[in-house]
Amino acid sequence: MTGLKLYDTAARKKRDFVPQDPGRVTLYVCGPTVYAPAHVGNFRPEVVFDVLFRLLRHLYGEDAVLFARNFTDVDDKINAKAAEEGVDIGVITGRYTTIYHEDAAALNVLDKTFEPTATGAMGEIIAFIERLIADGHAYAAQGHVLFSVKAYEAYGAFSRRSLDDMIAGARVEVAPYKQDPADFVLWKPAKDGEPGWDSPWGKGRPGWHIECSAMIESSLGETIDIHGGGIDLVFPHHENEIAQSACAHGGAPLANYWLHNGFLSMAAEKMSKSQGNVITVHAMLADGLPGEVIRYALLSGQYRAPLDWTHKLLEQARKSLDRLYGVLRRLKDVQAADTPPSAGVLAALKDDLNTPRALAALFEITGRANKAQDDAARAQAKGELVAAGALLGLFQSEPDTWFGLDSLSEAEKTEIDALVAERVEARTAKDFARADAIRAKLDDKNVQAEDGPEGTIWRLKA
Repeated sequence: MTGLKLYDTAARKKRDFVPQDPGRVTLYVCGPTVYAPAHVGNFRPEVVFDVLFRLLRHLYGEDAVLFARNFTDVDDKINAKAAEEGVDIGVITGRYTTIYHEDAAALNVLDKTFEPTATGAMGEIIAFIERLIADGHAYAAQGHVLFSVKAYEAYGAFSRRSLDDMIAGARVEVAPYKQDPADFVLWKPAKDGEPGWDSPWGKGRPGWHIECSAMIESSLGETIDIHGGGIDLVFPHHENEIAQSACAHGGAPLANYWLHNGFLSMAAEKMSKSQGNVITVHAMLADGLPGEVIRYALLSGQYRAPLDWTHKLLEQARKSLDRLYGVLRRLKDVQAADTPPSAGVLAALKDDLNTPRALAALFEITGRANKAQDDAARAQAKGELVAAGALLGLFQSEPDTWFGLDSLSEAEKTEIDALVAERVEARTAKDFARADAIRAKLDDKNVQAEDGPEGTIWRLKA
């Protein structure tokens, strides 16, 4: 038992995490539809479940954890974008998949074990649907294939909704070929000019829900340990995944744990492209905002709670990272001890990924680093910071690079460090005239010095 507890949406409580096989821990997260750059709300699950991926690798071994995140690369919005530009849908999806990968890398997100795509899994999707039809859980009608919700008695149990509520919540299409209004589409015929794939039911393409079930099965197996995604996917997407997968697998559960992150909002409204209140990661990176600031901001709230995205949040994230990198810079000549993450950081993350408490624990370590009286204590503190950074995906830059000092020679940095230290001594001695004189020298060198709880940090002025 590793002591990891996760809040399971199905159980509505925290549960001890026990994988089916500690040597093969499986995780799947629903990924983006690639028709435009992803907004920062889309990257909340990317960052949250990246921390979970890192934590599981720490607990069970890097080779023991298999993580799949899909790309939805056939969709009405993709089709519309391709038609607008007069290109194949692959041009659109290829472009925005590349951008997504670039954005994810800038946020220090690890590569996934598998990245299945809907178009790449078309054979598996069709075979999955054929099994559902053969077992009486789905039916073909007028070029469509629909899942029969009455064939799965537990339908609605996951989201805890009545059938009437589910029909209203899903904004279901009323169609004469449906046996029940709540039945959902597994396969739909392609319209003229739309991309389509040959199938036993005619040329068409899959519905969204069936794609994930088929990709999970082909990448990770019938029952996985953890399925994650945004809270907006609980119904209908995950409810439908559960139903069709259980029916295809003799009642076996799709996942043993279900994790959902809360919304990102702007001015208390859910961030979404349809609302028009979106900020893309790609645009923030292009404006010069470090990806690590975005990552820290996304981790500053408990993942299941809503998080309001504001300039103040980003400012706080940057200042916090400056303080932490400042300590690492002052320890740059200290060889970090080879040590596991501190008990405080690890305990926080094992408590349902409590990243705010884990981030707070980083400053307990920096406090010890500042008070350390010998190299062994400093090496221990630095080692704990580095180990915590590996779990949280932070401190992936060299401190000098973080503060924009790569253009300076070592002699120049040493000279400025000495001036900064001299100014600190003057302020401690309350010799403010001397401190002001040194600040003037720093100004002449285009240096901006900032005093904080962990000491003084400096960078070149923009």
